[in-house]
Amino acid sequence: QVQVVESGGGLVQPGGSLNLSCTASGSIFSMYSMGWFRENAAKQRELVAGITGDGNANYDDSVKGRFTISRDNSKNTVYLQMNSLKPEDTAVYYCSAFDGEYYWGQGTQVTVSS
Repeated sequence: QVQVVESGGGLVQPGGSLNLSCTASGSIFSMYSMGWFRENAAKQRELVAGITGDGNANYDDSVKGRFTISRDNSKNTVYLQMNSLKPEDTAVYYCSAFDGEYYWGQGTQVTVSS
């Protein structure tokens, strides 16, 4: 069983920045694909950004150029740097680890509001 824990959410003004962190247990972290998802109004989780074990990243079009996903395999940690935040980025953000099945964290609230 892989344990996933997110941190770093909060309240920020439009145009501001936040950095989310996520740690995942397991000795083979470097082999996990990691992803950040957020929950939409229909309570569905949508992929925001993903990164493979060897560092290849992909992004939803809505965050390209504003968000950056990265990982430090020595720390079993993946990051999501969010810049130029917009009110529509407000959501609960979930981190996932994937090794053939998904493991989820508890989620962290990001609120973008003036």
